[in-house]
Amino acid sequence: MSERIADTLQRATMMLGAAGIESPKRDARILLCHILDIEQAELNARMNEALPPSAVFGMDRVLAVRSLHQPVSHIIGKRSFWNHEFLVSSDVLDPRPDTETLVAAALEQPFERMLDLGTGSGAIILSLLAEAPNASGVASDISGPALDIARRNAGRIGVAERVRFVESDWYDSLTGTFDLVVSNPPYISEAEMEALAPEVRDWEPHLALTPGGDGLSAYRSLAAGLSGVLSAGGRAFFEIGHAQALAVKQIFADSGYKQLAVLQDIDGRDRVIAINGK
Repeated sequence: MSERIADTLQRATMMLGAAGIESPKRDARILLCHILDIEQAELNARMNEALPPSAVFGMDRVLAVRSLHQPVSHIIGKRSFWNHEFLVSSDVLDPRPDTETLVAAALEQPFERMLDLGTGSGAIILSLLAEAPNASGVASDISGPALDIARRNAGRIGVAERVRFVESDWYDSLTGTFDLVVSNPPYISEAEMEALAPEVRDWEPHLALTPGGDGLSAYRSLAAGLSGVLSAGGRAFFEIGHAQALAVKQIFADSGYKQLAVLQDIDGRDRVIAINGK
């Protein structure tokens, strides 16, 4: 006998809850919509329909990997950020709503040429270029696979002709200057890694999560080379950990930057350091 969609959702929710998934009902709905290739509004209207055997098999497969705490975004292959859906995988950090604080701040003033250091999926630079049709930019990352995903996202969003991708360890392979520099660098300390949710700790690239040690080494590199790429009067925005504001401000102050501000995310936590050029 076929299983109704409503029964499948109930079974999936119970299975995910038993596996310790934080939001089992929401995840069950997202995964079933993915399997059926429909929107959630359509799912609500089809609750009493029988689920095709192929969909039952597909749902069982994705439930098995979600029960191992593989992120939903990795299973469905995409994650919403700002005004777009970005392709993601285990090669890139999942874009998160906290990072939209940086995007919103960068858009407060116009820019023509921007640089995104450690671009990952490209979520930051591609979101900004989509909002600034006359701007262009360079997206760099030390990871070739991450850059491949960013290139695909640029094509999906329609800004591929205005962005250049460079494989680089921070500033090493970069030339030119930019009036906007942004980055969401790895900033989780080595001691904090074990306490992360398994969806993050076990599935997202450690290279994008932590530099090891005190979590601040990326900011030391960013501060040391920023003057070589930031144009006179330019602006820089770097995401930070919620308890890192004082330490990161000091790093940039020691490099000669005096116009520093800390911006809060939607939950009121320190999230971005804003820098005006020397």
